[in-house]
Amino acid sequence: MSRGLGDVYKRQGNTLATIITVSNQKGGVGKTTTSAALATGLCLAGRKVLGVDLDPQGNLGFCLGLEAANHHTVLDALKGLAPVREAICQTDYCDILASDITLSSGVEQAAAEHRECILKNTLAPVMEEYDYVIIDTPPALNLLTVNAYTVSDYLIIPMASDILSLVGLAQLKETIESVRGGLNPRLHVLGILLTRYNKRTLLSREVLDVARQLAQQINTVVFESKIRNGVAIAEAPAHGESIFDYNPRSAAVKDYMAFIDEIAETIHLKEA
Repeated sequence: MSRGLGDVYKRQGNTLATIITVSNQKGGVGKTTTSAALATGLCLAGRKVLGVDLDPQGNLGFCLGLEAANHHTVLDALKGLAPVREAICQTDYCDILASDITLSSGVEQAAAEHRECILKNTLAPVMEEYDYVIIDTPPALNLLTVNAYTVSDYLIIPMASDILSLVGLAQLKETIESVRGGLNPRLHVLGILLTRYNKRTLLSREVLDVARQLAQQINTVVFESKIRNGVAIAEAPAHGESIFDYNPRSAAVKDYMAFIDEIAETIHLKEA
């Protein structure tokens, strides 16, 4: 897992961070778990990583082991109440711009002119200090999500293996195309990641078929890696550990290891 991601960065030779956003307007599909897995996996690969939590629920910090304390949040940085470097918190795995419930309404107050670029402008001073930035987004297509798309190089769409997860992907497609059309022409959808996947069930196989059709519509693919159910995924944050440290033998954790390897190879091919 770690070698491939490290090699990607060396081959790129970039001075600016590569930004990956994890997004789906539906909740409960594994956005935060996937964001945390990417951030910790990259960190364990020796990369310097910044996690950005744009979900007002603030779960990314919890998954990364950020202790509850009085600290600045991403909203403080967006509103200019604190320089971005002062708002960044440290965890055992990576740095993070944490979030809380005030973000849901506060971002509208922070945004005036160039409201879709406020995150891009906020992150600009530290873009040369990180190898990767991983952005976790809210379960909605709102101003926060558009800001994430505007600053990102790549987009990953996690999708649970159930029929309800297919609802709303057409609107997501429209949002992606709108951002590509003006705010960020370089935005590339790396792929759709199926979570809670069980290849033995007819439902999972049917969802996979539909997901492949949807992927074609947005000029992307369904990742070969699929994430199975695993209790370790839910237990790890409560123990303050990453999924890779908590139970590396878990089937779901092994799936995430394979997924990160696949991401490394995909990015390499895109950048080559």
